Amino acid sequence: MIRIRRLIWLLPPLGIALLAAPALGQLRCENVPQWSREYLRYHVVQKSVTPEIEARTIDTYVLRLDPSRSMLLESEAEAARASLAGIFERMQESDCGQLLGLQEAMLQHYRSMEEEVRAFVTQETYQIDEDVALVLDPDKRGYPQSDSARRALQQSLVHFQMANYLSAGESLEEAKQLLVHRYELRSRRFAELDVTDLYSSFLDSFASSLDPHSNYLSAETLEDFRISMSLSLEGIGVALSERDGYSVVDHIIPGGAADRLEEGLRENDKIIAVAEDGGEPVNIIDMPLREAVSLIRGKKGTKVHLTVLRSSKRLPITIVRDKIDLAEQAAKLRFEMREVDGKPVKLAIIELPSFYGDVDPTRRQCTDDLEKLLATVREEKADGLLLDLSRNGGGLLEHAVTISGFFIRKGEVVGVEDHRGKLNVLRDPDERILYTGPLVVHTSRVSASASEIVAGALKDYRRAVITGDDHTFGKGTVQTVTQLPPGQGALKITTALFFRPGGQSTQNEGVLADVAIPSLLTAEEFGESTQRYALPSQRISSFLGSYANAIDPDDRRSRVGEALITELARRSHERIEGSEAFAELKRKIEEARANDGVVLLADYRKEREQAEAAEQASAGGDAESGEAAQGTETAQGAGDAGAQVADAGHGMATPAEGEPDALSPQVQEALNVLTDLVVLSQHGA
Repeated sequence: MIRIRRLIWLLPPLGIALLAAPALGQLRCENVPQWSREYLRYHVVQKSVTPEIEARTIDTYVLRLDPSRSMLLESEAEAARASLAGIFERMQESDCGQLLGLQEAMLQHYRSMEEEVRAFVTQETYQIDEDVALVLDPDKRGYPQSDSARRALQQSLVHFQMANYLSAGESLEEAKQLLVHRYELRSRRFAELDVTDLYSSFLDSFASSLDPHSNYLSAETLEDFRISMSLSLEGIGVALSERDGYSVVDHIIPGGAADRLEEGLRENDKIIAVAEDGGEPVNIIDMPLREAVSLIRGKKGTKVHLTVLRSSKRLPITIVRDKIDLAEQAAKLRFEMREVDGKPVKLAIIELPSFYGDVDPTRRQCTDDLEKLLATVREEKADGLLLDLSRNGGGLLEHAVTISGFFIRKGEVVGVEDHRGKLNVLRDPDERILYTGPLVVHTSRVSASASEIVAGALKDYRRAVITGDDHTFGKGTVQTVTQLPPGQGALKITTALFFRPGGQSTQNEGVLADVAIPSLLTAEEFGESTQRYALPSQRISSFLGSYANAIDPDDRRSRVGEALITELARRSHERIEGSEAFAELKRKIEEARANDGVVLLADYRKEREQAEAAEQASAGGDAESGEAAQGTETAQGAGDAGAQVADAGHGMATPAEGEPDALSPQVQEALNVLTDLVVLSQHGA
């Protein structure tokens, strides 16, 4: 995701809202067509509400009402879509009655599912069926075709959900009560949605129908967006991901509350309940991560009480929230030593998780951080540099241009074609180079947008070797965030396409690796081309500057030729073929492809038990007692439950405790490629 700092303040609208009117400043019915016109005014491709766009919008909206596709039959989903026919025309008259009518109909489905789940799990004879199988991806399984098929799907989902509760240490009867309560809560929350929620969801559905990256950002979502770009918030100091229905601690952010506790959270802990100071615990198993995060995040100085599951043991942990800078999400530098023919080779690794920055230039920017780290690389006289963008999903466009310029003398970096068809070529204008030595850029299918600008430019100028998954994500579009009046959020609009200096678009295809290093993402349908309504790839004439201008003439090692890349790829392939770690990865990839998304509950539980046993073994079997954990109440802390960081998923075991900085096999192989590049460059290959 790339953002240009363009903020347009629009006058508050006037008009009449239907039924329960939103508060002043909130989204109203008449705002939906008003802001829809703004999307169409600036979108790079879509310029009008065609029948296809209306059909896409309606389909997206209905999918969001039943995201698991477990409530509606195919025929009922079709009826829901039909009930919204002509909605844009009626909205022009400030008539949103179709949304309200569909909400009433969906509420009945929510309540029916609640009753069916209650009747199923409260049977005295109920037991988990270990032989049940489930296609996890709703897109693959589609809507049920009959009542019996719907009932079978719901019961399969229940068995998997009950398995989560039992794994958390609940008895069967307690698990039944918790699951029934979960479905009761879902029905109640849906019933309590107000008209503003409906308008927000429909407007976002419209934006998403234009392309995968245009969105409507509600006021709450806009705040999350600002947090993710400025790397600053208040919370507990952990990054969470959602795994198998649990909110799992991915990592502890240095300097935060969780990091400062002597007996506190650990990586891979599962947070299963959250309570405010003096309040009742809220069970968050199977709760959407965004909702769980909203419970954990809070104001500086307030306490949050967590119930944590660790190796089948339940632990209470109390943390005092505070405000910190999310340094864990900032650029980081480390050095690794290799030996070739008895001679040491010093390698630098810079990991850049995003192209972060703030509207205020005096606040933290990734360009400033990277410039300082490159100065250290020079001072330490590193023989080669690995720029790791494998977990980098994008960020600010101007920062991608600046960072590309750190590695070339001068030249065109990226072409941006706007919604009017005008091409603006952004270039590195100065001759300053911050690093001239051998360079490898490590990517993955997670690497997107701004990452692809840097990787693509350095590849086109033959300045770097690209390693990683066979290709990057494939997002070749630029988004602009237009802020609306207070309380109404913002419009995120795809306003431009970007092109590499060679004229290629990264849209759908991404940047191809020079040296492919497999990961589990290879087995997944992952990338721009798999997104709903992805824009097609395009190509323009090359605007590539001369290599003589871009590459430092005093250092021939700065440029990598085709023959050199061929040799690097050959050596890497031989290492991967002889590696036990990559052989195991290959087995997992083949297994994932063979299963095609179908999971057997017995296998699911077995894998979970093995993982928990491994966690306990790595911890030495000395999980803290509840009393010890409770003693952390007065510790001060800070944090970030809002980061919602998801691992890039390279498919290798996570580092054991005590080895938090262990490199993945993919990064290790990228370093092997860099070592070869250093040696071959020195010999003039």
